[in-house]
Amino acid sequence: MNAIARRLSLPLVVVGFLLAFPLVTTGFYLEFTSKVMILAIFALSLELLVGATGLVSLGHAAFYGIAAYATVLLSPKIGAANLFWLLPAAIACSALYAIFVGALSLRTRGVYFIMVTLAFAQMAYYVFHDTRLGGGTDGIYLNFKPEVALFGARIADLGKPVVFYYFVLACLVLVFVFLALLLRSRFGRVLAGIKSNEQRMRAAGFATFPYKWTAFTMAGALAGLAGFLVAVKDGFVNPEMLSWHESGAVLLMLILGGMGRLSGAVLGAFAFALLQLFFQWDVVFGNFAKHWPLLLGGTIILCVAFMPNGLIGIPAQWRTWRARHSSEAARV
Repeated sequence: MNAIARRLSLPLVVVGFLLAFPLVTTGFYLEFTSKVMILAIFALSLELLVGATGLVSLGHAAFYGIAAYATVLLSPKIGAANLFWLLPAAIACSALYAIFVGALSLRTRGVYFIMVTLAFAQMAYYVFHDTRLGGGTDGIYLNFKPEVALFGARIADLGKPVVFYYFVLACLVLVFVFLALLLRSRFGRVLAGIKSNEQRMRAAGFATFPYKWTAFTMAGALAGLAGFLVAVKDGFVNPEMLSWHESGAVLLMLILGGMGRLSGAVLGAFAFALLQLFFQWDVVFGNFAKHWPLLLGGTIILCVAFMPNGLIGIPAQWRTWRARHSSEAARV
């Protein structure tokens, strides 16, 4: 029971802090935190593939961008769409594309899988980039944010920053809890076995392809949720949301936070966004702030070199270091 309490203590503290955050701040910091929580959902969706199943995808942003575009394209030009049909529709668009991509890409392995997912993402990117469907390079605007209404009665207004903040927080908590339960289920144990040794799982009688396909589709759907939220937050989408840069960025979040842990994905998203914001601070870095990607890249390289298990692995790494030095001191 104590072990369970220790594992739950940090997530509960984080959720409590995020619940109280709007009480002490408004404006930029509230919007920034909403953005980071959306990135955390996006990172959690990729964690299901990379950390849980061992499938490294470089095309995950396609599902993120498709749902964002679906949110805008399915919304009426006059009046607000109802959240209760628009959100499932946007997620369904990403899930359907994930079903199609997964059916083909999962027949490959290793670097071939990475390249096939990248190719499918680039195909989706150029569909919106080079056609009128997505407004070309200029993107398209969401005229009205969706309304949360039942039987014609409005429940909440997502146009209000505080309301939207709590809606995003609720989505983040639900996604985290869903994945935590999923990975502790029989399905999650099979995914862990596939990541460890797929051939052994096949020898044990498991048909691994349906499990990987299901995980791939789920990851695409959850990335679609993040895409829906960012479209509602910004009221604007463009093709860059589907680019390989976005897929690479979310993969860096997992590396920075620590792969194989859901809390690592969330921590990595917050750390990545905060570092990005810090390195763009011209008060500290002056004119060099415009070269913030160089500073961010160097920091991530250092983190990988000195913290191979990411930020989430620092406590265990520290305990190992202490134990090693204590034993060496005792021998002396």
